[in-house]
Amino acid sequence: MSFNQPLGGNEMPRFGGPATMMRLPSAADAAGLDACFVGVPLDTATSNRAGARFGPREVRAQSSLLRPFNLGTGAAPFESLQVADVGDVAINTYNVEDSVRRIRLAYQQLLAHRVVPLTIGGDHLITYPILQAIAQKHGPVALVHVDAHADVNDTMFGEKLAHGTPMRRAFEDGLLLPKKTFQIGLRGSGYSPDDFNWSRSRGFTVVTAEECWDSSLEPLMQRVFNRIGDDAAAGMRRALNP
Repeated sequence: MSFNQPLGGNEMPRFGGPATMMRLPSAADAAGLDACFVGVPLDTATSNRAGARFGPREVRAQSSLLRPFNLGTGAAPFESLQVADVGDVAINTYNVEDSVRRIRLAYQQLLAHRVVPLTIGGDHLITYPILQAIAQKHGPVALVHVDAHADVNDTMFGEKLAHGTPMRRAFEDGLLLPKKTFQIGLRGSGYSPDDFNWSRSRGFTVVTAEECWDSSLEPLMQRVFNRIGDDAAAGMRRALNP
């Protein structure tokens, strides 16, 4: 079997070639793929600084500098996985609820295949419909959420769907395994001393940024693996062998 390979810089200058992730081949759908890159250019749910809609395009542009082998870890994913870029979800620029619906449907279509989607966002709300589609197929999932904020607001300006609400919506919908959900890197100022306690009270493991300072993250990631490793492996097997 021949696996797709990123277009190398010695074959085509890095400022040329296809505008896909790592200049991989594009694909119309996920059929026959082990993993796929997909963009979700949504930032309509942000409360302050817009611009995340341009994230997928810019990440792809910067990815032209990547090479297929990691000399530090020895990873060579394109030697054993069929990977392509399936483009972007066509969100609705003017309607957040419809965008959430569109994202969920797009991921349901992707997950009808034996594929692991690798998402490029997009504001934080996109996590919610993606988790909806994943949980519909695999049931509640373990989650490692690396962020400065917990994203567990009930509403923002009275809206249930916003960039600061996806983890609360996911919990309410039963999409998560709370005891296997980690929120890592939470930090900064807040509105109350209890800002991170909503997560803790639901069974999430909260690891603040201060707990990560001046120390190796290897013990933390081993702790994460010990807690959810078996479920993660089972989830991967289900994704590749439904």
